[in-house]
Amino acid sequence: MTKASDLVRVDASRECCSSPWEEAYERFETPEQEIAKFRSRLLKVGAADWDKNLRVVELFCGRGNGLHALSRLGFQNLEGVDLSETLLARYSGGAKCYVCDCRQLPFQNQSRDVIIVQGGLHHLPRLPEDLDMTLMEIQRILRPNGLSVIIEPWRTPFLRAVHAMCALRIARRSWPKLDALATMIEHERTTYEQWLSQSQVILRLLKNHFPRHTARAAWGKLQFIGSPAGRS
Repeated sequence: MTKASDLVRVDASRECCSSPWEEAYERFETPEQEIAKFRSRLLKVGAADWDKNLRVVELFCGRGNGLHALSRLGFQNLEGVDLSETLLARYSGGAKCYVCDCRQLPFQNQSRDVIIVQGGLHHLPRLPEDLDMTLMEIQRILRPNGLSVIIEPWRTPFLRAVHAMCALRIARRSWPKLDALATMIEHERTTYEQWLSQSQVILRLLKNHFPRHTARAAWGKLQFIGSPAGRS
């Protein structure tokens, strides 16, 4: 089981999120609710049919509930990466976790089979530079026929409606989950709005790095699944 003392620290001098953000994140949903959400997403992208011996890395893994979801689906060769040592310390499972920057991953070239991101790229401080660096790293460490699964916020009619609700104080007072979401948005507003306002730039970079891909935007999320450029 991974403990705080077992975390591998690699150039983690910068935190992507403030303590208020982490507190709101803890309030947003329980660990079991988040695991169920991640499990549902993984099943929708076909994870039930993947070889369970694949080496899978989750970037921006936070408190590790995506890793728990993968474990419950039968995957054993799991690793997690996040900048927040506080969140990673909450994870207790079999995956090896690294406190490090996604723009400089501590893995060898073409050494991993699947890279998963479930809501972390919109924390990157600079677009398009940081996104390009992160995608290059993902591309670098994926094996031939490797798979990149990216799920991020996306400006759809549903998300616009959610944002409108977040602006209503009475709605926030009566719905704690909405208040937690609004608080997270407030503390990541610069990078969040930057991400939502550059959809064409983001899609172009994703498609350039992963030309074999499928992309779908619905219910406030972009689901992008791709394989690296120049690989058969």
